[in-house]
Amino acid sequence: MYVCVCHAVTDRDIEGAVADGCCSLRQLREQLGVGQTCGRCARCARTTIKDSLQMRVPQPGITLRLAAA
Repeated sequence: MYVCVCHAVTDRDIEGAVADGCCSLRQLREQLGVGQTCGRCARCARTTIKDSLQMRVPQPGITLRLAAA
């Protein structure tokens, strides 16, 4: 889904930016141009960043096991 029509940024683009370390609207604006032109996408972009960050954080009660080297 397009989040920022002005710069043709999709939710997948934002998810990719979060995977690369982006964690704020300011960083997203610098990296992808989101919110620079009309600003109508800012709320949706923030929500998408938040959702993407939550997906990357382990949930309570889930144990991650590392393979022995």
